[in-house]
Amino acid sequence: MTGKNQHVVPHQDGWAVRGAGNQRATSVHDTQQQVIDAARDIARKQQSELVIHRPDGRIRDKDSHGNDPFPPKG
Repeated sequence: MTGKNQHVVPHQDGWAVRGAGNQRATSVHDTQQQVIDAARDIARKQQSELVIHRPDGRIRDKDSHGNDPFPPKG
């Protein structure tokens, strides 16, 4: 079973981890690196995708921790 994708998003108090579709942040951190580390741990445990956003909200990077096809397509 896979969990919700975890998003690293700008927050009024720094940076936040927010599960896909959630209104509230799972956790809030001072730096983007701290929040990426926290979100990566959650994504690994839930076998979901980590989506990292830029300060302007655009997607910077994605990292999958779930059901990747093996061998990879393409």
